[in-house]
Amino acid sequence: MGPGSPSASGAAIAGYHPPMDAITVGKAGLQGWRGKVADAVAVPVARRSGLSDEQVRAAVGALFLALSIVYVANAVKQLASGR
Repeated sequence: MGPGSPSASGAAIAGYHPPMDAITVGKAGLQGWRGKVADAVAVPVARRSGLSDEQVRAAVGALFLALSIVYVANAVKQLASGR
């Protein structure tokens, strides 16, 4: 067992976080109204697209994450340019 990996007994080592998959990352930001939006569209979109509900929720979460990154990047850009 190397540093940062779970111990042989199955107990986690302090500070170790298992890698996150794409669905977990996408769903991480679905709190409050964003979660309600994802819940509202997940079933109908999944039914029409062949994706699972979880995949649709993750995609909506990823979209909100991308929009947030663009918003913050634009704010930093404006701050740096002195606007």
